[in-house]
Amino acid sequence: MVLVLASGRGERFNASGGRGSKLRALLAGRPVLEHTLAAVRASGLPYHVEDAGHPGMGESIAAAVRATRDAPGWLVLPGDLPLVQARSLRAVAEALATHDVVMPFHEGARGHPVGFSARHGAALQALQGAEGAAAIVKQGQVLRLDLDDAGIVTDIDTVADLARAERMLAGA
Repeated sequence: MVLVLASGRGERFNASGGRGSKLRALLAGRPVLEHTLAAVRASGLPYHVEDAGHPGMGESIAAAVRATRDAPGWLVLPGDLPLVQARSLRAVAEALATHDVVMPFHEGARGHPVGFSARHGAALQALQGAEGAAAIVKQGQVLRLDLDDAGIVTDIDTVADLARAERMLAGA
């Protein structure tokens, strides 16, 4: 189950000169979140969008896991990763079938989605705060999954990030 986190306030985006939600900011004529959701849909994996306006990533993940508690595992995907590729989502899901925690990397940088098996359901449901599931990742045996997808590390936090993503989409 892909958990698309869309609850953030986007404070860094607004502080950098953006207006409103970074997830609604236009990238190649479509909102950032729509690009992310298009990749999720193309992956063929079931998904849940968590957009209830939680105060931190931990609360967002916890609410999403509670809403999908019968899932065999979860891929935590922030909604501000508009260049993520469907094949990367499928690769993390496939690796999750044999590992408890899957952390994707691109050229040495940690990315998303991070995968968690059902074994971590109770701990995910108890999360709070801004750090998300970092404590669970630190405790578990993590599979490092190297992917050839810059989209797993290209998030939109600032207006400059949005411009960089626009250039990447244009092939520049």
